[in-house]
Formats: sequence, structure tokens, C-alpha cells
Amino acid sequence: MTSTLAIGDFSRATHLSVRMLRHYHELGLLEPVDVDVDSRYRRYAPEQIVTAQVIRRFRDLDMPLEDIQIVLRAPDIETRNRVIANHLARLESNLARTQDTVASLRSLLDRPQDTSVAIDHRYVAAAPAAFITDIVETAEVVAWYRGAMGEVVATLSAQEINPAGPLGGVYDTELFTEGRGRITIFLPCDPLPQPVGRVSTTIIPPAELAMTVHLGSNTEVDRTYGALAAYVTKHALAVEGPIREYYLVGPSDTQDESLWQTEIGWPIFQTRPQPQDTANT
Repeated sequence: MTSTLAIGDFSRATHLSVRMLRHYHELGLLEPVDVDVDSRYRRYAPEQIVTAQVIRRFRDLDMPLEDIQIVLRAPDIETRNRVIANHLARLESNLARTQDTVASLRSLLDRPQDTSVAIDHRYVAAAPAAFITDIVETAEVVAWYRGAMGEVVATLSAQEINPAGPLGGVYDTELFTEGRGRITIFLPCDPLPQPVGRVSTTIIPPAELAMTVHLGSNTEVDRTYGALAAYVTKHALAVEGPIREYYLVGPSDTQDESLWQTEIGWPIFQTRPQPQDTANT
């Protein structure tokens, strides 16, 4: 078949390896026009060079093979363009995260130890609260806690109960050490709501915490955690216990991450007398 190219020539023409061309054939992504029954040699039409080049460009942009197949088989331009546009949006999002990470790394190299973080000690009293709790994988934390936040807030709003404080979170140590652990998202309130769906009620226990405020998105929250850990270690205050966060301004308030304010509390030894319960004195 002189009008077709052997797989080796097609590979040179398209800069796709023979192994990759075989893989694309197996997936049905780029099928040769002829396969010899006895030798299994594959041959390609010259018109397929453009298709192969398109596939190669999409792979250079890390488009999943499933999406490339949808593009190549799209019944209309709208379907094709929608898949391409969705992938480009993912690329732009990844680029933004990369740029944030690069800026964070430069800042870390310029200021390896952030000594400007203000830290104070605070006794947090027990508080009745609506809450959602579950065992969560580290990779799923952001999606899970945003969903839990919205559900708790919506439950109180539906029952016309005003919060008695900011949204908070309790993060067990295993979440950090094992990559999987319990998270509790809570919203102080009085009276307590009727339990609905995942939302139940509890008393958040009191705690003595070394606290600081993290400003902005979670991109550099590890630096705030690091500064807090260094402080409690230096002053020999650290004790076992879950980390607490209080979302003074968070996702439920604004989508502008630069405006977020998160109080982070590290459990410490009691450094001051606890308030007395006057009702029992």
C-alpha cells in the first residue's frame, strides 16, 4: 500500500513514539487505516498526520486521553469547544496555583523564619454549638470543610438562630501525622438547633490555646502553623490535643481569599487561672 505510511515513518512524521502509537490504537484514539493480519504491522494514511499532531499538542497541554477522544469524536463544534475550554480553564487554575506557590517559595527563601507573627494566650470557654464531624482524608479537607461550613450556617439560618460566635474547626493530630483524621466544624449558638441531616449539637470543650491570626488564603498557612509551633516549643508550653481554627472571615463570608482571617489555636499548658463558675460558688 504505497499510499500509506508504515508505523515507523508515521512515528517520524508525527514525533509520536511507536509505543505511544500502539497505545493510542489500543485505546481507539488513533487507529491505523490498515493492520496486516499476519505480521500485525500498522499502516497510517497521510491524512492522519494532522490528527496525530493535534493529539500531541493536547498531550503537551496535559489533556486527559478521554477528553481528547471526546474532542476528536465530537458531533458538533460546540461540544468540541466546550471540552477544550474546560481544559484551558483547568490549566489557568493550575497556573494560578503555581504562581502562588512560586511567590510563597520566594517569600520563604527571603524570610525563612517569620518572627512578625503576633501570638497570645487565650482561655476559650466551653460553648454549645451546632456541628458536623467526620473522618476525612487530607486531600479532601478543603472541599469537606467548605461543604460542612455551608451546611451548618444554612441550618441555623433556616431555624432563625443567630450564631454566638464565628465558625470554628477542630483538627485531630492524626489528620496531619497520618494523612487522615477527624475534623469537626462547629458554629456556637444559643439556643441549639434541631438536628438536621449531618448537623447535630454538642458542647465544644474549653481549651487553653496559644493563638495567632493567619491572613489570606491557605497557600502559606503552614508558615503560620510553623511559627506557632516554634513559639510553644521554645516556651515549653505544648501539650497533646487537637488544633483549633476560628474563621473570623472565611469562605462563607467572601470568595476573595485575600480577605480571609483565620485564628489558629495550639493547645498549651494552663497559664492562668480558669474563670470560676459563679453559679456554683
